Amino acid sequence: MLKRTIAIIFAILAVYFLFWPVPVEPRSWSAPTAPAYEGDYQVNQALRQFEPMVMPEQSGPEGVVVDASGFVYATTEQGWIVRWRPGVREAENWVKLPGRPLGICLGANNDFWVADAFEGVFHVDSDGRLTRRLTEVDGKPLLYANDLVLAANGKLYLSDSTARFSAKAYGSTYKASLVDILEHGDTGRVIEWDPVSGESRVIMSGLSFANGVTADPSGEFLLVNETSEYRVWKYWIAGAKAGTAEVLIDNLPGFPDNIIAGQQGRFWLGFTSPRIALLDNLANKPFVRKMVQRLPSFVRPKAKFYGHILAINGEGQVVANLQDPEARYPLTTGASETDEYLYISSLIAPDLARVRKSDIGL
Repeated sequence: MLKRTIAIIFAILAVYFLFWPVPVEPRSWSAPTAPAYEGDYQVNQALRQFEPMVMPEQSGPEGVVVDASGFVYATTEQGWIVRWRPGVREAENWVKLPGRPLGICLGANNDFWVADAFEGVFHVDSDGRLTRRLTEVDGKPLLYANDLVLAANGKLYLSDSTARFSAKAYGSTYKASLVDILEHGDTGRVIEWDPVSGESRVIMSGLSFANGVTADPSGEFLLVNETSEYRVWKYWIAGAKAGTAEVLIDNLPGFPDNIIAGQQGRFWLGFTSPRIALLDNLANKPFVRKMVQRLPSFVRPKAKFYGHILAINGEGQVVANLQDPEARYPLTTGASETDEYLYISSLIAPDLARVRKSDIGL
């Protein structure tokens, strides 16, 4: 009787792992061999010492921007844009959005544009008045508005990470991203939108989790992070190459999240996590990846805690490599640069991190 019961249990489990419906339809792809943490990616402790910028009752300062007056702004898991006044290390709640704000960029008139992953693109004027401006493009809703930048040509460029897994439906940008990365369905897109005329168009598509977007200050090109492919694209918006794209840097050691134009030709990108060997090993095994999705969530692949910020130039060369293997500041997403500091963002941290540039040789 016991043997029969055990056999029945194993049969039920087998049927479950083989046939239970899950939302993902994984696509086979070829993952490149992950680079070692040496050379351009040499392990170091540059991010070990940081100053916490306090955010009372907030967490996850995922997007950060500093205005010309020295005010620092960050978007939080609780839906707020918080801000620090110059010389003050504790934030105040400034503007509440309806969903989960991620990317934030400066406008042309002391205003802001914000990508709310749940609700679309919002405009915030200098007095904190909030207006929803964009919720769909080409008849398709924005399911995961992620990052955005206002370029020198007056156009707004936005990443919509996935057309398959709504951040709002999952109630979490992180959970939705894990599912999309496991599927590797190449449904992410980058959108060009004119806030004045309202005209929009998709300029890049077929991306595997489109993520950080930034613009060359001179207005010649965009840089776009394709998280699941471990690479950064260069898309030309002006000049003889306008409308074309090329891979700028490939086979990165982690999952690139945000990318922000800094000083002296630097573009700062953050790695939420190092590469996950299991995901790479299963890249060409879509059926097995589907079985992985049937596992309890606590045993599925997740981001690893490791602090890592990288700066590249417009030619794709690594010009700065800042790490903290012990991840005292976890799940780093990017950095915003001023004359004196790097302000480092995170998916989950309770504070915003600040590193003095002179302390790390910048």
